[in-house]
Amino acid sequence: MGMSKVKVAAFSVSIDGFGAGPRQDLQNPLGVRGFELHSWFLQTEVFKKIHGQSGGNEGVDNDVAALSFENVGTWILGRNMFGPVRGPWKDDSWKGWWGENPPYHTPVFVLTHHARAPLAMEGGTTFHFVTDGLESALAQAKEAAAGKDIRIGGGVSVIRQCLSAGLIDEMHLAVSPVLLGEGENLFSEINFPQLGYAPFRIVRGENATHVFVKR
Repeated sequence: MGMSKVKVAAFSVSIDGFGAGPRQDLQNPLGVRGFELHSWFLQTEVFKKIHGQSGGNEGVDNDVAALSFENVGTWILGRNMFGPVRGPWKDDSWKGWWGENPPYHTPVFVLTHHARAPLAMEGGTTFHFVTDGLESALAQAKEAAAGKDIRIGGGVSVIRQCLSAGLIDEMHLAVSPVLLGEGENLFSEINFPQLGYAPFRIVRGENATHVFVKR
């Protein structure tokens, strides 16, 4: 069993580097036009299976999607990825975008400024709300991962924070053939070579190009 890695996997970006569209709200969880970034993933058998549906495409996109879930022991998410709720939690009514059985099936550490009791869901997912920052979330996630990998799910600001601090070992970006023009840019002012990152594998899928980068 290898060392546990901190990784970003199957994270969709537009050609112009946006990982989410602008103006996120209940109707647009990924920002306006954000779903276009993920169109490659939404068509896969892996995606359908996660959401209890059958069908979906097999092929390269599906294979890399499946790979992104392998050996994941814990996830870290930003507050905005958990939901559109801002400020203090009024109550425990918001339980994420994913219904009673979220697709994580591991402990998930959510970065937030507002404390909240852990939230156990069906299927093995428990959301833990971390108020003392990224390093703390990573330490807790590492312990909970028990040797498996820690997957940084997003959003953009969390990944940028991790990249800037050189905390990510490996990153799989799914570059979608979409130009968004606005939104949350993953790449702006991040100097990958200076941080020690370089691409090591490129896979051309049916609906996205998969670029694997490591430190």
